[in-house]
Amino acid sequence: MSQPASSTTSAVAPLRICIAGAGAIGGTLAVRLTAAGHQVSVLARGQTLQAIRERGLTLHDLHGTTHARPVASQSPEFGIQDVIFLCAKSQDMSALLPQVAPMVGEDTVVIPTSNGVPWWYFHREGGRFDGQTVKAVDPDGTLTRAVPLAQLIGSVLFITAEVESPGVIRSVNPHLMVLGEPSGEMSERLLRVRAAVEAAGIEARATDRIRDKLWTKIIANISTNPLSVITQGTLQQLYGLPELREVVTQIMRETLLVASSHGARVDIDPLTFVQLGEAMGAFRTSMLQDLERGRPLELAAIGDAVLEMADHYAIPMPITRAVVSLARFRGEAARQQREQQRESHPQAPQPAAQAA
Repeated sequence: MSQPASSTTSAVAPLRICIAGAGAIGGTLAVRLTAAGHQVSVLARGQTLQAIRERGLTLHDLHGTTHARPVASQSPEFGIQDVIFLCAKSQDMSALLPQVAPMVGEDTVVIPTSNGVPWWYFHREGGRFDGQTVKAVDPDGTLTRAVPLAQLIGSVLFITAEVESPGVIRSVNPHLMVLGEPSGEMSERLLRVRAAVEAAGIEARATDRIRDKLWTKIIANISTNPLSVITQGTLQQLYGLPELREVVTQIMRETLLVASSHGARVDIDPLTFVQLGEAMGAFRTSMLQDLERGRPLELAAIGDAVLEMADHYAIPMPITRAVVSLARFRGEAARQQREQQRESHPQAPQPAAQAA
Protein backbone atom coordinates (compact mmCIF):
# COMPACT_ATOMS: atom_id res chain seq x y z
CA MET A 1 0.00 0.00 0.00
CA SER A 2 1.29 3.46 -0.83
CA GLN A 3 0.00 6.90 0.00
CA PRO A 4 -0.65 9.14 -3.01
CA ALA A 5 0.87 12.57 -3.21
CA SER A 6 -1.16 15.34 -1.63
CA SER A 7 -2.06 18.43 -3.59
CA THR A 8 -1.70 20.60 -0.46
CA THR A 9 1.86 21.70 0.27
CA SER A 10 1.46 25.03 2.07
CA ALA A 11 1.11 23.43 5.53
CA VAL A 12 4.56 21.82 5.48
CA ALA A 13 6.72 23.26 8.26
CA PRO A 14 10.35 24.08 7.35
CA LEU A 15 12.82 21.38 8.36
CA ARG A 16 16.55 21.41 9.05
CA ILE A 17 17.84 19.19 6.24
CA CYS A 18 21.40 18.17 5.48
CA ILE A 19 22.33 16.82 2.06
CA ALA A 20 25.44 14.72 2.54
CA GLY A 21 27.01 14.52 -0.91
CA ALA A 22 26.34 17.15 -3.57
CA GLY A 23 26.63 15.22 -6.80
CA ALA A 24 23.81 14.82 -9.29
CA ILE A 25 21.20 13.45 -6.88
CA GLY A 26 22.31 15.42 -3.83
CA GLY A 27 22.46 18.62 -5.83
CA THR A 28 18.97 18.04 -7.21
CA LEU A 29 17.55 17.50 -3.71
CA ALA A 30 19.45 20.48 -2.29
CA VAL A 31 18.08 22.88 -4.90
CA ARG A 32 14.51 21.67 -4.74
CA LEU A 33 14.37 21.57 -0.91
CA THR A 34 16.05 24.98 -0.55
CA ALA A 35 13.60 26.51 -3.03
CA ALA A 36 10.75 25.05 -0.94
CA GLY A 37 11.89 27.05 2.10
CA HIS A 38 13.69 24.41 4.15
CA GLN A 39 16.89 25.18 6.05
CA VAL A 40 19.24 23.18 3.84
CA SER A 41 22.91 22.56 4.42
CA VAL A 42 25.23 20.61 2.15
CA LEU A 43 28.17 18.43 3.10
CA ALA A 44 30.49 18.64 0.09
CA ARG A 45 34.15 18.78 -0.84
CA GLY A 46 36.59 19.74 -3.57
CA GLN A 47 35.44 21.65 -6.62
CA THR A 48 31.78 21.10 -5.74
CA LEU A 49 32.19 22.77 -2.34
CA GLN A 50 34.05 25.68 -3.89
CA ALA A 51 31.36 26.11 -6.56
CA ILE A 52 28.52 26.09 -4.02
CA ARG A 53 30.26 28.68 -1.86
CA GLU A 54 31.04 30.94 -4.80
CA ARG A 55 28.01 30.54 -7.07
CA GLY A 56 25.49 28.30 -5.34
CA LEU A 57 23.75 25.40 -7.07
CA THR A 58 21.86 25.53 -10.36
CA LEU A 59 19.38 22.88 -11.43
CA HIS A 60 17.96 22.57 -14.93
CA ASP A 61 14.94 20.24 -14.79
CA LEU A 62 11.31 20.05 -15.88
CA HIS A 63 10.49 22.93 -13.51
CA GLY A 64 12.85 25.16 -15.47
CA THR A 65 16.10 26.60 -14.13
CA THR A 66 16.30 26.99 -10.35
CA HIS A 67 19.16 28.54 -8.42
CA ALA A 68 19.82 28.00 -4.73
CA ARG A 69 22.50 28.98 -2.23
CA PRO A 70 22.46 26.47 0.62
CA VAL A 71 25.06 26.62 3.37
CA ALA A 72 27.96 24.30 2.47
CA SER A 73 30.94 22.87 4.29
CA GLN A 74 33.25 19.87 4.21
CA SER A 75 32.75 19.44 7.98
CA PRO A 76 29.54 18.48 9.83
CA GLU A 77 29.20 21.88 11.49
CA PHE A 78 25.49 22.45 10.89
CA GLY A 79 24.16 21.18 14.23
CA ILE A 80 21.51 18.56 14.87
CA GLN A 81 19.31 18.02 11.82
CA ASP A 82 15.70 16.92 11.35
CA VAL A 83 16.54 14.96 8.21
CA ILE A 84 19.81 13.84 6.64
CA PHE A 85 19.85 12.54 3.07
CA LEU A 86 22.89 10.35 2.41
CA CYS A 87 23.53 11.07 -1.26
CA ALA A 88 26.69 9.05 -1.82
CA LYS A 89 27.54 5.86 -3.63
CA SER A 90 27.36 2.73 -1.50
CA GLN A 91 31.15 2.31 -1.53
CA ASP A 92 31.50 5.80 -0.03
CA MET A 93 29.07 5.22 2.86
CA SER A 94 31.68 3.83 5.26
CA ALA A 95 33.54 7.15 5.09
CA LEU A 96 30.42 9.32 5.02
CA LEU A 97 28.40 7.91 7.94
CA PRO A 98 30.95 8.79 10.65
CA GLN A 99 31.02 12.33 9.24
CA VAL A 100 27.27 12.83 9.64
CA ALA A 101 27.13 11.25 13.11
CA PRO A 102 27.56 14.62 14.95
CA MET A 103 24.41 15.90 13.22
CA VAL A 104 22.27 12.94 14.30
CA GLY A 105 20.04 13.70 17.27
CA GLU A 106 17.49 11.54 19.03
CA ASP A 107 14.77 12.38 16.49
CA THR A 108 16.89 12.78 13.35
CA VAL A 109 15.73 10.79 10.35
CA VAL A 110 18.54 9.42 8.17
CA ILE A 111 17.65 8.52 4.57
CA PRO A 112 20.18 6.72 2.34
CA THR A 113 19.56 7.26 -1.37
CA SER A 114 22.21 5.01 -2.92
CA ASN A 115 21.49 2.41 -5.59
CA GLY A 116 21.42 -1.34 -5.14
CA VAL A 117 20.78 -3.46 -2.06
CA PRO A 118 21.10 -1.32 1.11
CA TRP A 119 23.02 -2.50 4.16
CA TRP A 120 19.85 -2.20 6.27
CA TYR A 121 17.80 -4.51 4.01
CA PHE A 122 17.18 -7.18 6.66
CA HIS A 123 16.57 -4.73 9.54
CA ARG A 124 13.00 -5.49 10.77
CA GLU A 125 12.44 -7.39 7.54
CA GLY A 126 10.39 -10.02 9.36
CA GLY A 127 11.51 -13.04 7.34
CA ARG A 128 13.96 -15.86 7.85
CA PHE A 129 16.96 -13.56 7.40
CA ASP A 130 15.70 -10.82 9.73
CA GLY A 131 18.61 -9.01 11.38
CA GLN A 132 21.32 -10.34 9.10
CA THR A 133 23.75 -8.06 7.29
CA VAL A 134 24.35 -7.78 3.56
CA LYS A 135 28.03 -8.66 3.52
CA ALA A 136 28.68 -7.33 0.02
CA VAL A 137 27.90 -3.77 1.16
CA ASP A 138 28.73 -3.97 4.88
CA PRO A 139 31.34 -6.73 5.26
CA ASP A 140 32.57 -5.75 8.72
CA GLY A 141 29.43 -4.09 10.13
CA THR A 142 30.84 -0.55 9.90
CA LEU A 143 27.65 0.89 8.40
CA THR A 144 25.38 -0.92 10.83
CA ARG A 145 27.31 0.51 13.80
CA ALA A 146 27.71 4.05 12.45
CA VAL A 147 24.07 5.20 12.72
CA PRO A 148 21.34 3.47 14.75
CA LEU A 149 19.20 1.43 12.37
CA ALA A 150 16.08 2.68 14.17
CA GLN A 151 16.69 6.16 12.73
CA LEU A 152 16.77 5.02 9.10
CA ILE A 153 13.98 5.41 6.59
CA GLY A 154 14.39 3.61 3.28
CA SER A 155 14.14 5.41 -0.02
CA VAL A 156 14.04 4.57 -3.69
CA LEU A 157 14.82 7.41 -6.08
CA PHE A 158 13.72 7.43 -9.68
CA ILE A 159 15.68 10.53 -10.61
CA THR A 160 17.99 10.74 -13.61
CA ALA A 161 20.45 13.60 -13.35
CA GLU A 162 23.95 14.50 -14.48
CA VAL A 163 26.49 17.02 -13.24
CA GLU A 164 27.33 19.29 -16.16
CA SER A 165 29.98 21.16 -14.17
CA PRO A 166 30.59 21.65 -10.44
CA GLY A 167 27.39 23.07 -8.99
CA VAL A 168 25.36 22.70 -12.18
CA ILE A 169 22.98 19.75 -12.58
CA ARG A 170 20.67 18.81 -15.43
CA SER A 171 17.72 16.41 -15.24
CA VAL A 172 15.38 15.80 -18.17
CA ASN A 173 12.90 13.34 -16.60
CA PRO A 174 10.26 13.64 -13.86
CA HIS A 175 11.46 13.24 -10.26
CA LEU A 176 10.02 10.50 -8.05
CA MET A 177 10.98 9.42 -4.52
CA VAL A 178 9.41 6.48 -2.68
CA LEU A 179 9.90 6.39 1.09
CA GLY A 180 9.22 3.64 3.60
CA GLU A 181 10.00 2.45 7.10
CA PRO A 182 11.99 -0.82 7.18
CA SER A 183 9.28 -2.19 9.49
CA GLY A 184 6.47 -1.25 7.09
CA GLU A 185 4.92 1.15 9.60
CA MET A 186 3.22 4.24 8.17
CA SER A 187 4.80 6.42 10.84
CA GLU A 188 4.32 10.10 11.55
CA ARG A 189 7.95 10.85 10.67
CA LEU A 190 7.60 9.02 7.35
CA LEU A 191 4.56 11.07 6.38
CA ARG A 192 6.26 14.30 7.49
CA VAL A 193 9.29 13.67 5.28
CA ARG A 194 7.06 12.64 2.37
CA ALA A 195 5.12 15.89 2.64
CA ALA A 196 8.34 17.94 2.71
CA VAL A 197 9.71 16.23 -0.40
CA GLU A 198 6.38 16.59 -2.21
CA ALA A 199 6.27 20.29 -1.39
CA ALA A 200 9.69 20.67 -3.02
CA GLY A 201 8.37 19.68 -6.44
CA ILE A 202 9.37 16.02 -6.30
CA GLU A 203 6.63 13.43 -6.56
CA ALA A 204 6.80 11.57 -3.24
CA ARG A 205 5.07 8.39 -2.09
CA ALA A 206 5.01 6.67 1.27
CA THR A 207 4.72 2.90 1.22
CA ASP A 208 4.42 0.09 3.74
CA ARG A 209 6.39 -2.23 1.41
CA ILE A 210 9.59 -0.33 0.67
CA ARG A 211 11.47 -3.50 -0.34
CA ASP A 212 9.09 -4.03 -3.27
CA LYS A 213 10.14 -0.64 -4.64
CA LEU A 214 13.77 -1.36 -3.82
CA TRP A 215 13.64 -4.43 -6.03
CA THR A 216 12.04 -2.45 -8.83
CA LYS A 217 15.03 -0.09 -8.79
CA ILE A 218 17.52 -2.94 -8.19
CA ILE A 219 16.24 -4.72 -11.31
CA ALA A 220 16.62 -1.54 -13.35
CA ASN A 221 20.14 -0.93 -11.97
CA ILE A 222 21.59 -4.41 -12.31
CA SER A 223 20.18 -4.95 -15.80
CA THR A 224 21.67 -1.74 -17.22
CA ASN A 225 24.53 -0.32 -15.12
CA PRO A 226 27.13 -3.11 -15.46
CA LEU A 227 26.18 -3.65 -19.11
CA SER A 228 26.61 0.06 -19.82
CA VAL A 229 30.17 -0.13 -18.51
CA ILE A 230 30.97 -2.93 -20.98
CA THR A 231 29.17 -1.42 -23.98
CA GLN A 232 29.31 2.30 -23.05
CA GLY A 233 25.71 2.39 -24.26
CA THR A 234 23.00 4.82 -23.18
CA LEU A 235 19.67 3.68 -21.75
CA GLN A 236 18.10 4.24 -25.15
CA GLN A 237 20.64 1.87 -26.70
CA LEU A 238 20.56 -0.73 -23.91
CA TYR A 239 16.78 -0.97 -24.05
CA GLY A 240 16.36 -0.28 -27.74
CA LEU A 241 19.02 -2.23 -29.65
CA PRO A 242 17.86 -5.86 -30.06
CA GLU A 243 21.24 -7.39 -29.23
CA LEU A 244 21.53 -5.40 -25.99
CA ARG A 245 17.84 -5.58 -25.09
CA GLU A 246 18.07 -9.39 -25.02
CA VAL A 247 20.85 -9.30 -22.42
CA VAL A 248 18.95 -6.71 -20.36
CA THR A 249 15.82 -8.86 -20.41
CA GLN A 250 17.71 -12.01 -19.38
CA ILE A 251 19.21 -10.21 -16.37
CA MET A 252 15.78 -8.90 -15.43
CA ARG A 253 14.31 -12.41 -15.45
CA GLU A 254 17.09 -13.76 -13.27
CA THR A 255 16.73 -10.90 -10.79
CA LEU A 256 12.94 -11.15 -10.66
CA LEU A 257 13.33 -14.73 -9.42
CA VAL A 258 15.62 -13.55 -6.62
CA ALA A 259 13.21 -10.76 -5.68
CA SER A 260 10.22 -13.10 -5.49
CA SER A 261 12.23 -15.59 -3.42
CA HIS A 262 12.76 -12.83 -0.87
CA GLY A 263 9.04 -12.09 -0.78
CA ALA A 264 9.03 -8.97 -2.92
CA ARG A 265 6.15 -8.14 -5.23
CA VAL A 266 7.39 -6.38 -8.36
CA ASP A 267 4.46 -5.08 -10.38
CA ILE A 268 6.38 -4.21 -13.57
CA ASP A 269 7.14 -6.93 -16.10
CA PRO A 270 10.32 -6.98 -18.23
CA LEU A 271 8.52 -5.72 -21.35
CA THR A 272 7.18 -2.67 -19.50
CA PHE A 273 10.65 -2.08 -18.01
CA VAL A 274 12.12 -2.04 -21.52
CA GLN A 275 9.49 0.34 -22.87
CA LEU A 276 9.89 2.77 -19.97
CA GLY A 277 13.68 2.57 -20.12
CA GLU A 278 13.92 3.25 -23.83
CA ALA A 279 11.65 6.27 -23.41
CA MET A 280 14.19 7.84 -21.01
CA GLY A 281 16.39 8.64 -23.99
CA ALA A 282 20.15 8.86 -24.42
CA PHE A 283 20.90 8.96 -20.70
CA ARG A 284 24.13 7.46 -19.40
CA THR A 285 23.81 5.28 -16.31
CA SER A 286 25.42 6.45 -13.08
CA MET A 287 27.96 3.62 -13.36
CA LEU A 288 28.99 4.68 -16.85
CA GLN A 289 29.32 8.27 -15.60
CA ASP A 290 31.58 6.98 -12.81
CA LEU A 291 33.73 5.04 -15.29
CA GLU A 292 34.17 8.15 -17.42
CA ARG A 293 35.03 10.29 -14.37
CA GLY A 294 37.53 7.81 -13.01
CA ARG A 295 35.48 6.90 -9.94
CA PRO A 296 35.14 3.41 -8.45
CA LEU A 297 32.18 1.45 -9.78
CA GLU A 298 29.19 0.75 -7.53
CA LEU A 299 29.34 -2.98 -8.24
CA ALA A 300 29.16 -4.20 -4.64
CA ALA A 301 25.62 -2.90 -3.99
CA ILE A 302 24.27 -3.14 -7.54
CA GLY A 303 25.84 -6.48 -8.52
CA ASP A 304 27.56 -8.46 -5.76
CA ALA A 305 24.78 -7.93 -3.20
CA VAL A 306 22.15 -9.26 -5.60
CA LEU A 307 24.29 -12.33 -6.27
CA GLU A 308 24.61 -12.74 -2.48
CA MET A 309 20.82 -12.56 -2.16
CA ALA A 310 20.53 -15.20 -4.89
CA ASP A 311 22.92 -17.50 -3.00
CA HIS A 312 20.54 -17.48 -0.02
CA TYR A 313 18.18 -19.58 -2.15
CA ALA A 314 20.77 -21.26 -4.39
CA ILE A 315 19.46 -19.39 -7.45
CA PRO A 316 21.86 -19.46 -10.42
CA MET A 317 22.30 -16.16 -12.23
CA PRO A 318 24.68 -17.05 -15.08
CA ILE A 319 24.04 -14.04 -17.34
CA THR A 320 24.06 -11.56 -14.47
CA ARG A 321 27.20 -13.04 -12.95
CA ALA A 322 29.04 -12.90 -16.28
CA VAL A 323 28.06 -9.28 -16.99
CA VAL A 324 29.01 -8.15 -13.46
CA SER A 325 32.40 -9.89 -13.83
CA LEU A 326 33.03 -8.24 -17.21
CA ALA A 327 32.08 -4.82 -15.80
CA ARG A 328 34.51 -5.34 -12.92
CA PHE A 329 37.25 -6.24 -15.41
CA ARG A 330 36.45 -3.12 -17.47
CA GLY A 331 36.56 -0.91 -14.40
CA GLU A 332 39.85 -2.38 -13.20
CA ALA A 333 41.38 -1.99 -16.67
CA ALA A 334 40.32 1.66 -16.72
CA ARG A 335 41.81 2.16 -13.24
CA GLN A 336 45.14 0.69 -14.31
CA GLN A 337 45.16 2.85 -17.43
CA ARG A 338 44.62 5.97 -15.30
CA GLU A 339 47.45 4.97 -12.97
CA GLN A 340 49.78 4.58 -15.94
CA GLN A 341 48.74 7.99 -17.27
CA ARG A 342 49.41 9.58 -13.87
CA GLU A 343 52.88 8.06 -13.80
CA SER A 344 53.59 9.31 -17.32
CA HIS A 345 52.01 12.75 -16.80
CA PRO A 346 51.99 13.49 -13.05
CA GLN A 347 50.87 17.12 -13.55
CA ALA A 348 47.80 16.26 -15.64
CA PRO A 349 44.50 17.36 -14.01
CA GLN A 350 42.27 14.55 -12.73
CA PRO A 351 38.49 14.37 -13.21
CA ALA A 352 36.44 15.80 -10.36
CA ALA A 353 34.80 13.25 -8.09
CA GLN A 354 31.04 13.52 -8.05
CA ALA A 355 28.48 11.60 -6.02
CA ALA A 356 25.44 10.68 -8.08
